[in-house]
Amino acid sequence: MKQAIVIIGIGEMGGVFARGFLRITHPVFPVVRGMDMDQETKQIPPPALVLVAVAEDELHGVLSALPGAWRERIGLLQNELLPREWEAHGLDDPTVISVWFEKKKGQGAKVILPSPVYGPHSGLFAQALATLDIPATVLDSRDRLVFELVRKNLYILTTNLCGLETGGTVRELWRDHQAFAREIGNEVLDIQQALTGQALDREALFAAMARAFESDPGHRCMGRSAPARLARALQRAEQAGLAVPALRGLKTE
Repeated sequence: MKQAIVIIGIGEMGGVFARGFLRITHPVFPVVRGMDMDQETKQIPPPALVLVAVAEDELHGVLSALPGAWRERIGLLQNELLPREWEAHGLDDPTVISVWFEKKKGQGAKVILPSPVYGPHSGLFAQALATLDIPATVLDSRDRLVFELVRKNLYILTTNLCGLETGGTVRELWRDHQAFAREIGNEVLDIQQALTGQALDREALFAAMARAFESDPGHRCMGRSAPARLARALQRAEQAGLAVPALRGLKTE
């Protein structure tokens, strides 16, 4: 029998990965809110992978409570993810996937782009998703992973935050409000640069974001989480000593 896969958080996204891992004959053990993870390590066979599939605002609480036996086998898929998030918990080499498909309740997975994945279990992710016709790209370097994580953050934050004022779709945003999108996007990248401690290729990142717009032009800009994303962005900008006047001028009502 193949090694177990533990999935912490079985929401829509966790459910997609659970189906993929089951299709490649790995037994899947779910861990949900309220379960004692230390106790679960006594019940579950040593896993090949522990996929943390909780929402981004729950991530740090889960990582701080991880049993020692699971720490070397972690997979992460959250939005707004950067190396500092896992390094804060002493995790050196997790497998990280930047998810470019959507899964809403009652609907199948909608692929926007192939999902980049990097780390020791990248092949396992790619193999599982392939059984669901969800493409993944295995990356060959940590630098490439950082680029892809920043690309996803730029896409999410720019569309959500611009959407507070423009509404509409990503096609309309880039066609009708590109100067505004770049203004917001550049301040997003100021924050990302501060958080990563790396110089970023802004034009390459904007071009990569535009390719995602082209792949799903009807995607709505503003999600329900936009006000919370703005609050987090402003908090991080303040911590980094960044002015971000365009972000501060956005209204959430």
